[in-house]
Amino acid sequence: MVDFNNTETAFAGKTDSDLKRGYWLFKIIAWNWLIKIGPILLKVFMPFGFPIPIIKATIFKQFCGGESIEGCNHTIDELGYYNIKTILDYSVEGKEKESIFDDNVAEVISTIQKAKADFNIPFSVFKPTGFARFELLQKVNLKEKLNQKEKEEFKRVRNRIDKICEAAFNFNIPVFIDAEETWIQNPIDAIALEMMRKYNKEKTIVFNTIQLYRKDRIIYLKELMAIARNEGFYMGLKLVRGAYIEKERERAKKMNYEDPMHKTKEDTDRDYNLALKLCIENIDVISFSCASHNEKSNLYLIELMKEHAIEKNDKRIYFAQLLGMSDHISMNLGKAGYNVAKYVPYGPVKDVTPYLIRRAEENTSIAGQTGRELALILAERKRREVKNIEIS
Repeated sequence: MVDFNNTETAFAGKTDSDLKRGYWLFKIIAWNWLIKIGPILLKVFMPFGFPIPIIKATIFKQFCGGESIEGCNHTIDELGYYNIKTILDYSVEGKEKESIFDDNVAEVISTIQKAKADFNIPFSVFKPTGFARFELLQKVNLKEKLNQKEKEEFKRVRNRIDKICEAAFNFNIPVFIDAEETWIQNPIDAIALEMMRKYNKEKTIVFNTIQLYRKDRIIYLKELMAIARNEGFYMGLKLVRGAYIEKERERAKKMNYEDPMHKTKEDTDRDYNLALKLCIENIDVISFSCASHNEKSNLYLIELMKEHAIEKNDKRIYFAQLLGMSDHISMNLGKAGYNVAKYVPYGPVKDVTPYLIRRAEENTSIAGQTGRELALILAERKRREVKNIEIS
């Protein structure tokens, strides 16, 4: 059995100074009030370049691989040494110019090319809002009539995604399509399904993401399975709990519509594990990633694989966590021989900072996440102190 409490394995690649930095970062992240005012402080000081060196030496170093694809090489090699793969995630957010959308396409294709040349990179990934205006996706989601200019704009969005999926197909590198807010997700799901129909006929190239904190996702998952079986293509799925729960609840309350989120964490956990079970039971037509920092779900998937006599390194199944978090899960899974990958965000510090702030906000909303990280770091520091005393 994989032991997620084994901190010696979890932090094998971390120096004492790495642990110290991680400890203080998670301490700060636990301060909700500071995380909430973070975006305001950045708007004030970012134009003067003041926080950049501090961010680069702390939160960026903990959670990002580098400022460019080449700058991530050290992280890729280090993770690979411990049997952990890398998923390069270009994490520049909040820019909505057409020229930037096209640049983002080129960047994602560069990660696909990098993956083709590096055994330690099994997937590529992109965020759909990196190629489309949020307001346009929202309008399509509401099924509002588009004017001619908007129709052409949306066609360009679809073509950008198709261009990436085509490159993934040609280079034989699977690609994850990240999920977004519920009020723009429908057109993303539709495009993802179109791409799976087109590129997943022989093997799984295109993966869509399902957020299981949504009440309707198990039904949607079963519908996808039926479509894939009836039409004869393979499904690719990344299973996550979800990243926008506070934002979703606030909007539902403000606009007076039914909250699309599960009311309790227990409901989300139930659906997440049910999704794992459904994927395993339909593994003949599905490849999937258990993208979770939840120890119980990761252990449950291990049990499911044993129950169904599925090999640890079956390429249809991957575990995934974010760089800088849940090393006790990633490292112990990697040592045990399972397929595991880290999402490795990268990009210029000033452009990636909004992503980092969002991740910090997510951590404060995940019950027990920062506390667990802190407890593990403290346990490893204590273990090393005892070991050093015994040696001396």
